[in-house]
Amino acid sequence: MPAEDLPHPAPFTDSNTDLVLDPEVLAAELAQELLGDPLDEIDTVEEEAIDVAAVCDWGLQQLAGDQDERLQGLRVFCEHRDPRAIPLLLPLLGSSCPIVRMSAVYALGRNPSPLAVEPLLGLLAGDDNGYVRKAVAWSLGNYTDAPILNPLIRSLQMDVAAVRLWAASSLADAGGTGAAKADPAAAQLLLTLRIDSEPAVRSNSAWGLGRLYPDLVEPRQKEVVECLLQTMLHDAESGVREEARLALEQLEQPELLERLQTLIDDGLIG
Repeated sequence: MPAEDLPHPAPFTDSNTDLVLDPEVLAAELAQELLGDPLDEIDTVEEEAIDVAAVCDWGLQQLAGDQDERLQGLRVFCEHRDPRAIPLLLPLLGSSCPIVRMSAVYALGRNPSPLAVEPLLGLLAGDDNGYVRKAVAWSLGNYTDAPILNPLIRSLQMDVAAVRLWAASSLADAGGTGAAKADPAAAQLLLTLRIDSEPAVRSNSAWGLGRLYPDLVEPRQKEVVECLLQTMLHDAESGVREEARLALEQLEQPELLERLQTLIDDGLIG
């Protein structure tokens, strides 16, 4: 995934029991302070229509202000890149306010810095707020050269659904940097596709496996194809079945496409 792109499926919303803070209360605060989840804001601004440099200058001033101003500044750097923001963003990862921490994480996903890797991994492992960990799971997809593979695997195995969703996507990004990382990333995504209880997480895992396929050795490629076929045929959720089918079609292998056509002709898939 290019650094500026989002993962393919839409964000997943956790139930109230998954998160430490009441999600409805936090969502209301986010709507008021940030005008929405920064994941929904990234890449939606037509930069040609605004003076980006002036906006960033203003954002830097806001980051140095009080909390309300700081939140407005954070929103700027969830949308724009400016290396001058990084020294101001890093300390905010330690804020006592989860909204500030979450927004700083998103901003450092938009403005990656090697200095952010260690504190981001610390938040992924230990922050008590699910929204913050979700933000980290997304942002780490823009740190593919950093040692993020094992932390993302742990999150995909153990965290709440919203975090697992973005961990699956970022794991595909991390694994896409070479064969050495692709295989362990694919192994975890295969397991997640088979056993995860949340359809959105399984869907993202299918998508990620399709992206990793070119970097895998032949035995693992065959396992990926068979797992995606089984998912396409047997998963309980239509959205997951469709994502698996899309992943298979995008491999553009003549024999596989012929196999899919046979399944269509036999009425096994629509």
